[in-house]
Amino acid sequence: MIRRFTGWHMTAILVSFFGIVVAVNLLMARYAVGTFGGTVVDNSYVASQNYNRWLAEADNQAKLAWKPHVALDLSRRVQLSVTKDNAPLLDVTATGAAIHPLGKAPSITLTFMPAQNGILYAQQILPTGRWRVQLSIRKGSDILKLYVPVE
Repeated sequence: MIRRFTGWHMTAILVSFFGIVVAVNLLMARYAVGTFGGTVVDNSYVASQNYNRWLAEADNQAKLAWKPHVALDLSRRVQLSVTKDNAPLLDVTATGAAIHPLGKAPSITLTFMPAQNGILYAQQILPTGRWRVQLSIRKGSDILKLYVPVE
């Protein structure tokens, strides 16, 4: 026995199709808003005005030839060592901040204890998870700025 295709059948098909489309769109919008970490710069035009200065700073940092190594020790403190020509760079100071990549946790200001054998240790313990560490390393008037991930 063959059933007739009626207007009710077509109505059910259209309502089901558009119901699924709307549900998927709402789900995707919820995920997009819930995972948005913010903008990199608020005004790209204003940021572009500093571009040449940033290039000059990067060139000056490259000329220093410092090789930093950033890691977490077993107690989850940031550990920093800097070498130049395969020798530890002594009398280095550092400041910085640990920033959550998605902005879900507040930033943690890092202060470093005096170097022992060329290694600096942060006084603060980082919570578990992924962090990006922004560091400013100084020796005299020379400055090296870093932005590195740690886990």
